[in-house]
Amino acid sequence: MQLEEFIRTHGEELLRLSYTYVKNKEMAEDIVQDVLLKAYEQRGQFRGDASYRTYLYRMTINRSYDYLRSWSYKNTILTNKIQDIFKGTKSAEQYVLERSENQLLGNVVLELPVKYREIIILYYYKELKIDEIAHLLSISDNTVKTRLRRGREKLRDQLKGGEWHDEFSSEASN
Repeated sequence: MQLEEFIRTHGEELLRLSYTYVKNKEMAEDIVQDVLLKAYEQRGQFRGDASYRTYLYRMTINRSYDYLRSWSYKNTILTNKIQDIFKGTKSAEQYVLERSENQLLGNVVLELPVKYREIIILYYYKELKIDEIAHLLSISDNTVKTRLRRGREKLRDQLKGGEWHDEFSSEASN
């Protein structure tokens, strides 16, 4: 498989996954580029313990975690918070007018703590099964179920009072 075909096959999906962790398009692109180059160069060393897709997901998640622990990321967050203080915040009406319902839900999901966000994204957006998520994250099935339940509760609480409240209330009870 040529490098271009390798990137076309795996790039978009890994980019979306990385973005859900780092919340920055340019950084997600850099992470995926690093992951794909490393995976392509070392493709002969893949042991086959899991599917290749799971292997790439794990590499992308690990690289995203590395970035979130980095000084560069922490410095960027601090700078953005300081800028927000001086700019002022938008009113709730302006915010609602600028965002569609899907963007609102996506933003609420991205605001979840990482341990809940990754489970929600892998389960709902990547459509992985509980056991696949457990294997991917090296945690037990019961831990995945607990985090999925708590993530749903946090989403419901964030969206409470909005038009989606009833939809999430019924889903969280399933």
